[in-house]
Amino acid sequence: MTESRQAHFSTCDLCDAHISDDSGDFRVLPPVFRSFGGLARFAGEVSTVQCLDDNSLVRAALAEAGRGRVLVVDGGGSLRRALVGGNVAASAANNGWAGVLVYGCVRDVAELSATQVGLYALALNPMPTVKQGQGLRDVAVQIAGVPVRSGDWLYADEDGVVLSRRNLLV
Repeated sequence: MTESRQAHFSTCDLCDAHISDDSGDFRVLPPVFRSFGGLARFAGEVSTVQCLDDNSLVRAALAEAGRGRVLVVDGGGSLRRALVGGNVAASAANNGWAGVLVYGCVRDVAELSATQVGLYALALNPMPTVKQGQGLRDVAVQIAGVPVRSGDWLYADEDGVVLSRRNLLV
């Protein structure tokens, strides 16, 4: 998705257009996420990582070519350790990821806000993760009770985060 297309969507408008969709194809994440990255608005096809207090797979995923995708990290809602910090966010930006959504914590807030990537998370925690190479990649996850699969599309802006089974901006 081009940057100009990303700049022209509104999660409110997407919700208005899908208000009657009860199929499960269109989903809204609960309002528990805060924006920490340099971009408050981002969208892209989803890739997932499921991990708990170990960001080994997050780091590896964001070192790959992002091609405008969004990495959704299911950290189980843990507030014990940060799954993304300044170096990992810089890797995401340098490798063409549109954004990262972390169901957990991040750290290095000054570095995150200076990085040109979207980054939403639950909270800040300065504690780094342990590196044990544990987790799963591109599996179906639950983010705050909402199902998310690789191949879904995520749209995030100042009003919230929504998901769809298909690209809504084509």
